[in-house]
Amino acid sequence: MNRGNMFKHIGILTSGGDCPGLNAAIRGIGKAARDPFKMELIGFRDGFRGLVHDRTIPLEPAMLSGILTNGGTILGTSRDKPHQMPIGGEIRDMTGSIVETYKRHHLDALICIGGGGTQKNALRLKEAGLNVVTLPKTIDNDIMGTDVSIGFDTAVGIATEAVDRLHSTATSHNRIIVVEVMGHRAGWLALCAGVAGGADVILIPEIPYDLSRVADSIRDRARAGKHFSIVVVAEGAMSVEDVGLVQKMLAEKNAAKSKTDKKKASEQLKELHQRHLEHTLRLTERLESLTGQESRLTILGHLQRGGTPSAADRLLATRLGTHCAELLSQGVTGVMIAARGDSFAPVPLEEVAGKKNLVPPDHPLLQSARLVGTNFGM
Repeated sequence: MNRGNMFKHIGILTSGGDCPGLNAAIRGIGKAARDPFKMELIGFRDGFRGLVHDRTIPLEPAMLSGILTNGGTILGTSRDKPHQMPIGGEIRDMTGSIVETYKRHHLDALICIGGGGTQKNALRLKEAGLNVVTLPKTIDNDIMGTDVSIGFDTAVGIATEAVDRLHSTATSHNRIIVVEVMGHRAGWLALCAGVAGGADVILIPEIPYDLSRVADSIRDRARAGKHFSIVVVAEGAMSVEDVGLVQKMLAEKNAAKSKTDKKKASEQLKELHQRHLEHTLRLTERLESLTGQESRLTILGHLQRGGTPSAADRLLATRLGTHCAELLSQGVTGVMIAARGDSFAPVPLEEVAGKKNLVPPDHPLLQSARLVGTNFGM
């Protein structure tokens, strides 16, 4: 964590997937930085690619007006990585170009709003000598060091509303409705939306599931006179069998001594990953076969990312943004601004980058869900 003199020239970008609340964060930073702290802000379009190509947008007061309730980001975004960026058909390390752009605009600091990948990229830029501050943004809520991230509350609300709506068609037709929500490695979104929506089964990446036990619980419901079920599945949820297969492949890859064997093992892992992309479809088909009950799949996909941010996300983004401006006025850089209870704290990027906030096995919400009869495929 660096502390220096008050900064005056600040750059800002949004990176990774879009989500509700990004504009609220930009507004919070901009209004606090410009008025109380007399800073000048410049935005970079389309994430780190905008830094490479020097695509800028002046963040004047008019640009910040009326964006609090807007979804998406006025700056645009991308998933480009500074050290592995597609340029002219090649993958190149463009860190040097980013440093040049930073210096060309006489920046004192760069603010990066993004998820896990953004935290890693920001750390690389810090190591390249730039003053960097980040804000946590992701609907997966899997960023280490913060209680919650921008976009998560809105996504939970959207997914919960979807589950609520699907309940009516499930009950009308006596169906099993499988709902796939986002979450590759962390199950926070599926867990929270599932519990809030009263899902009967919730499958998350942190708990490998046995589909036969899911089918047993659904048959038990049918015997009790409940001829419908809602199954909420995180896209990264895996069966016990698939987890074992991945572990076996990883062990074979690590044990491989020749480049040929390592390449073969890597290709097998990629094939498994591709097959897993449609695992909820196969899961739905198998549940219908195992239970004899008509089953349907709904994939929420990018619906969870779009739309107007919730009041909670607007508040979180505004507070994170204004706190960011305050810390920059004190010369604090090299940190992510984390939400901690009712307050905020700067966390060194080294403690955040490359780490995931996963659902712990003893989390109270898991216990509450089990007590109301939710099945986790165990």
